[in-house]
Amino acid sequence: MHDSLGIPACFSSSEKQINEPAATITRAGQSISMSVYRTKLAGHCRLITITWCKNLLLHGLSLSVQSTNGNDEDYYKCKIELKPWYFWRKQGSKQFVVDGKTTADVVWDLKAAKFNGETEPQSNYYIAIVSEGEVVLLVGDLKKDAYRKTRCRPALIEPMLVSRKEHVFGKKKVKTRIKFHEKEIKFHEISIESNNNSSSNDSNICGFDPELEINVDGELAIQVKHLQWKFRGNESIQVSKSRVLEIYWDVHDWLFGSGPRHGLFIFKPVSSSSSCSSSSSTASSTSMSLLTTQEVPCAPLEDDNADGSSSFCLFLHTWKAE
Repeated sequence: MHDSLGIPACFSSSEKQINEPAATITRAGQSISMSVYRTKLAGHCRLITITWCKNLLLHGLSLSVQSTNGNDEDYYKCKIELKPWYFWRKQGSKQFVVDGKTTADVVWDLKAAKFNGETEPQSNYYIAIVSEGEVVLLVGDLKKDAYRKTRCRPALIEPMLVSRKEHVFGKKKVKTRIKFHEKEIKFHEISIESNNNSSSNDSNICGFDPELEINVDGELAIQVKHLQWKFRGNESIQVSKSRVLEIYWDVHDWLFGSGPRHGLFIFKPVSSSSSCSSSSSTASSTSMSLLTTQEVPCAPLEDDNADGSSSFCLFLHTWKAE
């Protein structure tokens, strides 16, 4: 029997929150990616979460819209399962009502989507949320097709990607891609590799001296030796003249956990000026808050990028595959 572990699931029969561990995955592996956007819908700033799931049995996406009742519960959920059958329509729409009075439509076209082995499509697709004559959220590269299909104008307030959460499996190495800023064209490649080196030093655990390497765009950014003593930490690296990438890690379960084990990595891009003005105590408190934060709070849209920085965070959960 497989060991199960509770993580966010997008195809649960329960109508509870999408972030609750209502469903489980097994050691066979289920890749999950969750993108949280902040936008204006029905007169209120809301968080909209798009979750892609893929395992041996299913592949699909779930979309949820935050309510405004103060309970942090999803107001609406839409589930789309990708069928392997030739006659399945890979485009369509669903309608829902927000706050009991405002209608909104989810419109998608996945008929030519290219996944390239990934959990979510990499090109040739779109997913749009339309309300009151505006496209309030649009993801995918077929933007012209989406506007033509919906016959709606772009929203006056541009949506903002505030966080991304991924669950990935790997034996020693995992990879992902992110943009350090929402308006960047280039994706940055991030890889994380762990090694259990043999050691004759009595101070090392069971004769092993684990190491951790984090690479950004093919270059070594962080190397952590003696990981058994440094399983939690944070460092900042310069990725451009104006941008710094803050990296946090917690791999305690990798080393000391039993059963399925996972580590948490957080990547937070900030402006160089913001990084220089931060004290070490601030960095420490930020590290602790990020390692316990589940979602990014919904702040006013105009507060973003006032100093060239971004509110975006990547939460990368890396699961050790046996």
